[in-house]
Amino acid sequence: MSLDIERHKEKLKDTSPQFNLVPFIDILFTLLIFLVVTSSFSGGGIQDATDGATGKPNITDTTGNSEYYLIPVAGLEKVIVNGQDMSPLIKDHAIAVQTKVIDEGEISIKPKERSIIIVTPPGMSPEQAVRSPN
Repeated sequence: MSLDIERHKEKLKDTSPQFNLVPFIDILFTLLIFLVVTSSFSGGGIQDATDGATGKPNITDTTGNSEYYLIPVAGLEKVIVNGQDMSPLIKDHAIAVQTKVIDEGEISIKPKERSIIIVTPPGMSPEQAVRSPN
């Protein structure tokens, strides 16, 4: 069996190279998805605690050293603390709740009823537990 090298060379000259673009496109889309996902989950920068975007109301010197956190509820109309209606303290559909209440008490947010029901820890009055946001 003899090899016909000339015929083989002619066959190679006549055929143009073919590139399969499907794997290239697959890799390209994989890299694109990776870049989009990693860029959207990277932190948008650390916010300074003094810029007011922390969700806490501004605490003045007259409130003492207790700390309150803002709990916003869309259309908030009613706040009940230990069975006592504290709704007059609502401002801009939010209420400020003392941290001890958040840590040791019980808070039930009912968005459909537009209300918050709070049970304070023993020894804490409703006036200490919530206040109007500044």
